Amino acid sequence: MTLPLKQPFAPMEALSVDTIPEGKDWQYEPKWDGFRCLLFRDGDRIELQSKSGQSLTRYFPELVEAAAALKAKRFVLDGEIVVPQGRAFSFDALLQRIHPAASRVRRLAAETPALMIVFDLLAADEDDLTDEALRDRRRALDVFAKRTLKGHKAFRLSPATTKLADAKKWLTQVGATLDGIIAKRRDLAYASGNRHGMQKIKNYRSADCVVGGFRYNEGRKTVGSLLLGLYNDEGLLDHVGFTSSLKGGEKKALTEKLEKLIGPPGFTGDKPGGPSRWSTKRSSEWQPLKPKLVVEVCYDHFSGGRFRHGPRLLRWRPDKAPRQCTTEQVAGAKQADLMRLLK
Repeated sequence: MTLPLKQPFAPMEALSVDTIPEGKDWQYEPKWDGFRCLLFRDGDRIELQSKSGQSLTRYFPELVEAAAALKAKRFVLDGEIVVPQGRAFSFDALLQRIHPAASRVRRLAAETPALMIVFDLLAADEDDLTDEALRDRRRALDVFAKRTLKGHKAFRLSPATTKLADAKKWLTQVGATLDGIIAKRRDLAYASGNRHGMQKIKNYRSADCVVGGFRYNEGRKTVGSLLLGLYNDEGLLDHVGFTSSLKGGEKKALTEKLEKLIGPPGFTGDKPGGPSRWSTKRSSEWQPLKPKLVVEVCYDHFSGGRFRHGPRLLRWRPDKAPRQCTTEQVAGAKQADLMRLLK
């Protein structure tokens, strides 16, 4: 007896949309903020595969051990790896797990154990379920979770609903820390490697930021990105991220405007280009600006003192005083009790 699905196996992905789709054929789930993972178990062989097809197995030994303790011997699960922090999840703690040193991985596995939130069952024993409609796969997953995952704290079943009101409630009640909503067509099979029949609606918020500096485009004397800052409780301007969503036709005039404001120190608190594993020579090359300009940016997540992904520039705010751009805008969001969704 062997698994019907072989690695690498491309997971189904989601198309980004602005609104939650409606209709009886849609199922809604929370969009978890972690690492997408396919868990393969074939007897004693257990593998964790990332969305890109790479192995995550060595980074999460506690999940491998937990999978080995399950009654079922052959299955493929689709889910998300997260690291709980209190009643929410920490993406920064999750990133720390991707480390080359095995000793560090083992220590973090003990100190900040991960869990896998499961939302699909792709194979069980010799049965390939990917050709089944989602409504049937979900029914099979519910049975699998009750018989196999129940009582194992390393695995949680992701909630799902067909009620639009519930999906909207998730966005409003836990919108501060939930990544968004996933909508899936209940009548379709698992579309490996494409975005057919699955949509994501992300949570986005906005913040007013000081432009504390900028970087030129590589090899050219035109602005490539704006460096964003927020004033902390001590009144120092911290670098919190960047935006590069600038219109090409406006870059020349913008560059001229910015160059007139070049002057130290730019950022008086945390500065860009500090030592980190992501630092490059180019990341340390930036032009400091006098704190005169304010922009409003759209972002999805703020953690560890930074915007997690590059925010999108919404508009310039000449009406906004730079000193009004404080960390209270992003620190005021309460950490939602996400664990309660995983009962």
